[in-house]
Amino acid sequence: MINKRALATAVAASSLALTGMAQAEVKVGFLGGFTGGIESLTPPIFEGAQLAVAQVNEQGGILGGQTLVMPSGDTTCSDASAASNAADRMVNSEQVTAIVGALCTGATIAAANNAAIPGGVLMVSPASTAPAVSELDDNDLVFRTVPSDAFQGEMLAKLLLDKGIDFVAVTYVNNDYGRGLSDAFSAAFEEGGGEIADNLAHEDNRADYRSELGSLSVSGADTLVVLAYADTSGQTVLRQAYESGMFTQYVGADGMVGDSLINAIGADVLDGMIATRPGSPDLPGTEIFNEAAEAAGIDPSAVFAAQAYDAAFLVALAIEQNGSAEREGLSEALRSVSSAPGEIILPGEWEKAVELIAAGTEINYEGASGSHEFDENGDVPGVVVEMVVENGSFTSKGLVEL
Repeated sequence: MINKRALATAVAASSLALTGMAQAEVKVGFLGGFTGGIESLTPPIFEGAQLAVAQVNEQGGILGGQTLVMPSGDTTCSDASAASNAADRMVNSEQVTAIVGALCTGATIAAANNAAIPGGVLMVSPASTAPAVSELDDNDLVFRTVPSDAFQGEMLAKLLLDKGIDFVAVTYVNNDYGRGLSDAFSAAFEEGGGEIADNLAHEDNRADYRSELGSLSVSGADTLVVLAYADTSGQTVLRQAYESGMFTQYVGADGMVGDSLINAIGADVLDGMIATRPGSPDLPGTEIFNEAAEAAGIDPSAVFAAQAYDAAFLVALAIEQNGSAEREGLSEALRSVSSAPGEIILPGEWEKAVELIAAGTEINYEGASGSHEFDENGDVPGVVVEMVVENGSFTSKGLVEL
C-alpha cells in the first residue's frame, strides 16, 4: 500500500538528478492551476497523477527500468501568458516526452497552440471540458480523459428539469469554459421546456458583481445558475447573491464543486446547492483506484482526481508501447493502449502491462474514470454525477441518467 508520505517520497525521488545518467529518467510534465480560480481543486488532481507515477516506479519503472519523473508548472488557470510560459518550459527546457494537463480550458488551448503542438508534444488533459478543445488544429496531439461540456451542459439541464426547476437566471465566467458550458446548458434547458430569464457573462477576478446580479434578479427567477470557479468569480458571485437576498436556490457545475466554496461562504448559506461534475462509472477500475487513492491519503472523490490518474497512467502506457521517450508516434500509441481489442489493463497493473507489451500483445486500459475510447478529436464519452451541498460538504447523489 502507498501512503501519502510514501507517495510524495516516491515522486520526489523520481525528481532527483541521477548524475551522469540522464537517460535513466523519462519526463512527463504536469500543468495545473496551482494559483488562481481552481487553486483549491488542483492539489488532489496533481496527487492523482502522482499516484500513477509512483505505481510505475514501484513496479519496475518505464522503458526497461527508467524512472518516470513529473515536473510541474503553474498556468494560474486564467492567464494565457502564464500557461504558454509554463508549457514552453516543459517542452523546451524540461524536454518532457508528454504533458498531463492543463486543467482550465483556456490554459490548455494556450499551452497547446504556443508550445505543445509546435514542439510535437502530446497533451492529455484530465479537466479541460469546453467544446473548444475539440476544435483545435492539433495534429492529433491534444486529448482529454474527461467528457466535453457539450455533454455536462445537457446533463445539468436535464437534472434541473427533472427536479421541476424550469425557470432560471444564468451567469458564466467569460472564457472558453464558461461560454461553452453556458451554451450547452442553455440549448438543452430550453429544448427541454425550460426558460432562461437572463444569461449574462461576467469577467473573472473582480471584486464586485452586484450590477450583473441586479440585472439577473429583475427577471424574477429564484434559481441562479453560476458557471464559474470556486476560488474566484463563482465564490464572489454567490456571496453577493446571498447578501442581496435576490435568489433562493443556487446551481453550479464542476468548476464550483469544492469545499473551499462552502468554507468561504458558509454551509448554511449553500445548503441544498445543486451541481454537476464528471464522474466515474461503477466499474472494477473505479474501485481499484478508490482503494489505492485512500491508501495514499488522497480523496478519490476529489474533482478530476480519477481523470488525472488515468491521464498519467495512459501516457506512461503509451510511452512504453512506443518503445522510447521520443515524442514522435506517441499519439498513435495512446490510441492503441486505450482501445479495444486488447487484454484489459486496470489501474495499478503496470507490471502486467509491461509484460504484455513486451510480448507484442495488444492491451486496452480500463481506468479509474471509465474507458477511454478516444474519438477523432481526442474526446471520450463519460458520465456526470449530481452533487448537493449537505452537512457542510458537496455530496454525491449518483449519476445523472440520460
